[in-house]
Amino acid sequence: MQTPSERVPALLDGPGVDVSDPRELLLGYLEWYREALMRKISGLSDERLRTPVEQVGWSPLGLVQHLGWVERRWMRWGFAAEDVLAYPSGGDEAEWNIPDDRPTAQVLDAYRQEVRKARDLAAGAELSDAAGLGGRFRTSDQAPSLGRILFHLLQEYARHVGHLDIARQLIDGETGE
Repeated sequence: MQTPSERVPALLDGPGVDVSDPRELLLGYLEWYREALMRKISGLSDERLRTPVEQVGWSPLGLVQHLGWVERRWMRWGFAAEDVLAYPSGGDEAEWNIPDDRPTAQVLDAYRQEVRKARDLAAGAELSDAAGLGGRFRTSDQAPSLGRILFHLLQEYARHVGHLDIARQLIDGETGE
């Protein structure tokens, strides 16, 4: 048995240990959580992806769909003030539940498209840039900075990826990092 001083420390998740720039850290951790979401659904059959977990009330694919809407609301409607549909008709029920006739690949593609658009918006702006007016935010005193929006997205992912850990353990006993 190894003593604590003989153990090799675990590698940190997210950006490398040499990264100290706040922008790189924030974007790096957000990307790590986006990838963690995909890792945590990997290996699930289509049926298990789509079937709500009784104890939590949503399916893993429903969570992916929800996070796609979150990306859209905060980055496109929020930061960029785009004139986009921010919530599906049908409210939370429609945001979290996958209709039987909507293919899994379509849900995953829609999520990936929102992530790509969010990445592009973040790449072209400074953390201190304020959100545009006219979308989610109507006045300049309501409009947060990109940094604050990205931090909100990071905490959304951290929370929901943790929820997915629990759901996955209930589905098939898999546990994650």
